[in-house]
Amino acid sequence: MKRRVIIIGAGIGGLSAAIRLASAGYSVTMLEQQKEVGGKLQRVEGQGYTFDRGPSTMTMIHRFESIFRSAGKHIQDYVNFYPIAEGTRHYFPDGTTVDFSTDAAAIEAQIAVYSEEDARNYRSFMKESERLYRLAERHFLNRLLVSWRDKASPSLALAFAQARPLQTYAGLLNRYFRHPYTKALFGRYATYVGSDPGKAPAIFAMLAHAEQRHGVYGIQGGTSALVHGLKRLALELGVDIRVSVRVDRIVSSNGRVAGVDSAIGFLPADIIIANGDVLTVNRDLIDPKDRPAMPNARIRRYEPSLSGFVMLLGVKRTYSLLRHHTVFFPERYGEEFDAIFRDKRPPQEPALYICNTSCSEAGLAPAGSSNLFVLANAPYLAGEWDWQDGQEAVAGRLIDRLERCGLANLREHIEFRSVYTPADLAEDTSAYRGAIYGISSNRPSQTFSRPSNRGSLRGLWFVGGTTHPGGGTPMVAASGQLVAEAVIRENR
Repeated sequence: MKRRVIIIGAGIGGLSAAIRLASAGYSVTMLEQQKEVGGKLQRVEGQGYTFDRGPSTMTMIHRFESIFRSAGKHIQDYVNFYPIAEGTRHYFPDGTTVDFSTDAAAIEAQIAVYSEEDARNYRSFMKESERLYRLAERHFLNRLLVSWRDKASPSLALAFAQARPLQTYAGLLNRYFRHPYTKALFGRYATYVGSDPGKAPAIFAMLAHAEQRHGVYGIQGGTSALVHGLKRLALELGVDIRVSVRVDRIVSSNGRVAGVDSAIGFLPADIIIANGDVLTVNRDLIDPKDRPAMPNARIRRYEPSLSGFVMLLGVKRTYSLLRHHTVFFPERYGEEFDAIFRDKRPPQEPALYICNTSCSEAGLAPAGSSNLFVLANAPYLAGEWDWQDGQEAVAGRLIDRLERCGLANLREHIEFRSVYTPADLAEDTSAYRGAIYGISSNRPSQTFSRPSNRGSLRGLWFVGGTTHPGGGTPMVAASGQLVAEAVIRENR
C-alpha cells in the first residue's frame, strides 16, 4: 500500500516536496488554507492590472529546475523564465545611480564615479563573496542537518569556522568599502533573508556572488506563474490539492503522526510535512506533550525576521526612471533597522523597492500604464504598532516619498490600490508574528542552527524559510527537495 503523505500548506516548499514524493510513488494530499496555492506568493488582479504579492526577484533558477528534473520533466515546458539583463537599478538621494548586473566591469565603473577606492576593492570583495558561496553550497545548502552525526562532521566544523560565523556582514563590508553608498548596495542583501545588515553574519555576502553568477530573471505571466507551473506538475503526478482547508491539529499516536484534524474532518497520514512556519505549527497544531524540545518559552525566544508593508499600485502612466527592479535608498540607510528590530515600528525613511513587471511584459497592465509592487521593510507583529489604524498613514507617507524620488504626480494617477500589511500576512499564511522569512539571521545561532527539518513526532517534517537551509525562494524550494529525499531514504 502506498504511504500516505499529508502536506500542510501549498507554498513553494510544499509543492517541491509533493512533486518529488508523488514521482516516487507516494500518495500525497496537500491542504492549503488560502483560496489558491502559493503561500506568500499570490496573484492579485484588478481593473486590468496583474500583480504578484510576494517574491519578485528570481535568481538561482537551478533550484527550481531541479524540482522538475526530479520528476523527469523540463521546467521550460511549465514555466518561461527570461533574463533581466540590467538587473536592479539603485537610486541614491543625490542622484547617483548604480545598476547591478552580471557585468562586473560595469558595476565597478559605476562605483568608481563616487568612490575610486571602493571600485578598486570591489573585485576583492566579490572574490570573498564567491568563496563564501562555494563554502555554503558544499557544506550547508545541499544537505539536511537533522542528526548529531550530520552536525558532528569534521568537514562541517571546518566549514563553519571558515564561514566567519562571529563576524557581522557590516563588519565584512567595512573591510572592503568606505563609502556609505557601497555599503548600502551590498548590505541590502541581508534583507533578502529578513535580517539587519549590521547584525547578520558575514556568510550572507555570498548572495552578491549568487546574483551576479546566476543572474536575475523574470517569469512570463509574473512570478506567480512559477507556482502555477508547480501546481500543474503536481496535479499531473496525482497530488490531491485541497484549498480553503485549514488544519486544526496534528494528531499523534504513540509518538508518531497519525493524521490531521481539519476543516473537512480527520485525515489519516503516515507522514506529515508542514510547509508553514515551524514556530506557528509547533505552537498551534502540536500538543505541548508532543514537542518537548519546543516549549512555548523557547518559541518566544526566537527573534522573527523583518516583515514588509506592500502597496500594489495600478498607475495610469509610465515612468522612465523605473526598471523591472528599482530601489530608492534613503539618506541614512541603516536607521530603518533600528526602527524595525529595536522600536518595532514602521521606519520613517525606509529603502523602497519597486517591481514593475509591466515594463518587461505587455499585458500585465493596460497600455500606457504601470503595475507597481512597492515594498518597504516593516517590523514583525509585536504590539507597538496597530496596522489596522496605522496603515493609511504609512501608505500616504510612502506615496509622498515616491513622488519626491521622481514618480511625479503618482497619487493622482493611481486607479487601483491594494495594501498588504504584516497583520494580513499573519492572517493569510499563519506566518509567525507576520514575519516574511520565519526567524531572523541577526544572531549566529539563528543562522547556523535553525529549527530542525525533523519534527519531535516520528513522521513529522518541516519545509520552508524558518527551517534549514533558510529563507528566500530558492532555499525554500531546496528545503522541499531535501526533505522529500530524506523521507524516501527512510522509507525504502
